[in-house]
Amino acid sequence: MGNALAMADYVIIAGFFAVMLGIGVYYSGRMRNMAQFFGGGKQVPWWLGGVSFYMVSFSALAFVMHSEMAYKYGLFSFVLSWLAVPAAALSALLFARRWRRVAETSPLEYIEARYGTGMRQGLMWLGLPTRLLDDALKLLAIGTVVSAGLGFPFRTGVIVCAAIILGYTFMGGLWAALVADFVQFAVLVAAVFVLPFLAFGKAGGLGAVLSHLPEAFSSPVRPDVGYPFSYLLGYFALLFLNYSTSWALVQRYYSSRDDRSARKVGLLVSGLYLVGTPLFYLPALAALVFLPGLANTRDVYPLLCRAVLPVGMLGMVIAAMFSATMSTLAGDYNAVSAVLTNDLFKPLLGRNLPEKRLLLAGRINTVLVGLVVLGITLLMSSLQQSKDLFDTMARVFGLFLPPVAVPMLAGLLTPRVSARGAQAALLFGILAGLALFLLGAKDLLGGTLPYLRQAQFLTFSTAGTALAAMTFGSLLLPDTGARRERVLAFFAKARQPQPPSAVHPGATDTTFLPVIAAGIAAVGVILIAAVGLTVGFSQGRISLGVGLALLATSAMFGYFARRLKQARG
Repeated sequence: MGNALAMADYVIIAGFFAVMLGIGVYYSGRMRNMAQFFGGGKQVPWWLGGVSFYMVSFSALAFVMHSEMAYKYGLFSFVLSWLAVPAAALSALLFARRWRRVAETSPLEYIEARYGTGMRQGLMWLGLPTRLLDDALKLLAIGTVVSAGLGFPFRTGVIVCAAIILGYTFMGGLWAALVADFVQFAVLVAAVFVLPFLAFGKAGGLGAVLSHLPEAFSSPVRPDVGYPFSYLLGYFALLFLNYSTSWALVQRYYSSRDDRSARKVGLLVSGLYLVGTPLFYLPALAALVFLPGLANTRDVYPLLCRAVLPVGMLGMVIAAMFSATMSTLAGDYNAVSAVLTNDLFKPLLGRNLPEKRLLLAGRINTVLVGLVVLGITLLMSSLQQSKDLFDTMARVFGLFLPPVAVPMLAGLLTPRVSARGAQAALLFGILAGLALFLLGAKDLLGGTLPYLRQAQFLTFSTAGTALAAMTFGSLLLPDTGARRERVLAFFAKARQPQPPSAVHPGATDTTFLPVIAAGIAAVGVILIAAVGLTVGFSQGRISLGVGLALLATSAMFGYFARRLKQARG
């Protein structure tokens, strides 16, 4: 049975990758200009953009970290994840419409009109290393999880995953990434939906699980283990800033069909986090009963999957883990390539370049970004103490994100922030963060100051410094003359609703519903065939049921596609 199970798992994973590449091939000939490749022609419906935003906003690392924290600390892990609900909603209400009105093919486009070329280039060069390192850590996470918990070869998994992401993002641009995200979302939900029921069943039911929970597990904060209420506030601030400024995430705002759809994108993300949090992380609580006292708690999610999932579903979980990470990386690759193409390539070679040349440059940049991320990941894999890398990266975001996000968001809200004020926020915010980080390592007055390196302390300190520098810089060095006129013209445009016809009169409304239906159906058929041909229907009843559910979902999208085609005549 072990060999049959391995064969079914590998068939499912290989088939899943083939579906993702097929989506890229389908859209490769349909991307005719930069607006479509990087901005979807501003024709993306809110539900597709929202699901893609959700998939891009987390990776396999989220499953590992939150499941580990649920296993160790209980309710606190759920509260931490649920902070995404108000963060995504607030981001949508404040900035979704503004992003759609000021950006088209790059999230940094508006910076030049608002603050000037220097600020745009500064944000580009500061943002690139952070994004590349973050992507490398996410790719490292999927390799670590799959190799440690599920027995899949680490380097093989990382390289194959990177190659597949590059393939469909290189060929199909944003549309391929969006449609692949939705198919991956369907795979993710199908793979993990049955897990809570199986886990609690193996643990003996809800009562048995509750009786095993320590008393502290019911507390929403855990100051006893280093997670006070201030940590929640700092984490919420980072989530809000990330959702409002991350290149890949705001790309889902400005690619929407209209202002109302842009807001719906973020609100849908908020709802998905509300429902998805217990679905994904409750099984870790049940694991306390049948997997007690784990030495390496980071492995709790893959180990409980291996303990309770039936034949065939383990391969689906591997595919789901890849899905979460692939969605995140595909979104980042496309967004980073957009920044490189628009903010580096065009200024160097001239702004009046033909669309075909820019499209080729965008695809080449996508490959370069993917290869750099893969190289960093393989380098990290040779290092020990990978957990320290994750902890350091969280602090790096607390150090760099607020100084970058504060002037970016303030520039969308008010014309009173000047270019010099924005530059001061960026400069002094980062300097303050670096100073605190360095002081945290020094032995001062016979003792150390480790709290200076805590993520929440870095977040509030850099954000406060950036706000103060921006305020005083804008008061002392306000925009004047032609610069002031350009800023006022920018806000006049940003305050005007722009329907799709006013943005891209000839934009192609890509028919994506049949592609989604075909992708989900293909995964369902692969699951049914892999289980049926290797272990038989009697041992794979649940897996076959999941496969049939995917086929039913595919039929629903096929029905809507036919209705839409009939409505258009």
